[in-house]
Amino acid sequence: MAEVDGATLVARNLKRQGVKFMFGIVGFPVGPIAAAAQKEGITYVGMRNEQSASYAAQAVGYLTGRPGVCLVVSGPGVVHALAGLANAQQNGWPMILIGGASESWRNGMGAFQEERQVLIATPFCKFAHAVEHVHRIPFYVEMAVRNSIYGRPGASYLDMPDDIITGKIDESRVDEAARCPDPPRTQAMPEDVERALNVLRSAERPLVIVGKGMAYSRAEDEVRAFIERTKLPFLASPMGKGVMPDNHPLSVGAARSHALQNADVVLLMGARLNWIMHFGLPPRFDKNVRIIQLDIAAETIGQNAPTEVALVGDGKAIVGQLNQALGKREWVYPKDTPWHAAIAEKAAANAAQIAHQLVDDTTPANYYRALKDVAAWAPEDAIIIGEGASTMDIGRTQLFNAKPRHRLDAGSYGTMGIGMGFVIAAAVVHPDKPIISVSGDSAIGFSGMEMETVCRYQLPVKIVVF
Repeated sequence: MAEVDGATLVARNLKRQGVKFMFGIVGFPVGPIAAAAQKEGITYVGMRNEQSASYAAQAVGYLTGRPGVCLVVSGPGVVHALAGLANAQQNGWPMILIGGASESWRNGMGAFQEERQVLIATPFCKFAHAVEHVHRIPFYVEMAVRNSIYGRPGASYLDMPDDIITGKIDESRVDEAARCPDPPRTQAMPEDVERALNVLRSAERPLVIVGKGMAYSRAEDEVRAFIERTKLPFLASPMGKGVMPDNHPLSVGAARSHALQNADVVLLMGARLNWIMHFGLPPRFDKNVRIIQLDIAAETIGQNAPTEVALVGDGKAIVGQLNQALGKREWVYPKDTPWHAAIAEKAAANAAQIAHQLVDDTTPANYYRALKDVAAWAPEDAIIIGEGASTMDIGRTQLFNAKPRHRLDAGSYGTMGIGMGFVIAAAVVHPDKPIISVSGDSAIGFSGMEMETVCRYQLPVKIVVF
């Protein structure tokens, strides 16, 4: 049989595993992988900085459910991309980092850009391994993809020495690996589903918190059916926005603090009680709040605040179970409750408090006034990328989302510099959608050179800097 080289095997198997997008900066020894990937039909985007490339790869993972790939050179290239690995892990987004390395037989000799790359990548990812033989490439590519999407999604790292990339073997010796199927949609125990509904039914001041985990699991139809069947008020996390439309009458986003502080039962859907949700602790939550927690990762159950009912598994599947169980019940949270009235009153008060800023035409413009103009020309289906503290905090209340996976920001890790990488990823995944970046003047500095990438690939995005 004919011979095949390592670079071709990497590209061929990435394609087999459903990888469609690769971002990177080529050089020794990874150039052949980028070339082979393009021959296989994988979209390759040449970036200006490894950090932005790694952010783009993980945004692809979030938007598509299959990992994007970041391809970098050895040593400093891998080190620069570690920020992306860490960010992907914290957000639970799938990505694969492929780092080049000098010839494996030169390890320890002070080779060009030599670094202990598997060692330094390991703390920031779910799977990290060096490929030790060309015929094992399909095995390791499949393992990298599997680890990135199974369980709680995250990052994988593959170390590719030059002699593996350029090495050749007879195709008959290749250990082929089948495509890794999509993760199974695991369900919660039926008795826990019933317990959750019983706790919700007993609530006087219930609240559903919809996190980005529900967006990632493509649970928007199930979540909407659940909310509209039960009439429960809901609050979206920053990247949970759009799973339910921001302008839905049951949204309490305009009275966020009041809702969190006073809810007596909280159903967490794909959201964690981390710093974004004030750890679920007083004074930002009621000290006696009862928590129902739905999460893909069992280790997050009960983190920071006790969980009364745990629903561990896939978000789409479990909300489907809740809807099915509701079919047997004649229960709807009443519309005319003091809880609904209190939320509406607080939302109106908050709106009145900022009303003057929305019409204040003095210069320089305040955030509310400027964002009002952005909101006016932003199409309903725009994907909005936000970074910068005030830009995100105020933008969350002024820039609405009607569709899931249409809001990307600094996320669980609070990472400044994600903006342009996320913008580029959104533009290549959804070339038919308007892409809007809203960034602070400091945050844009971390990745501003990627504007050249945007221009070079003629990506039709809008960039607003405050």
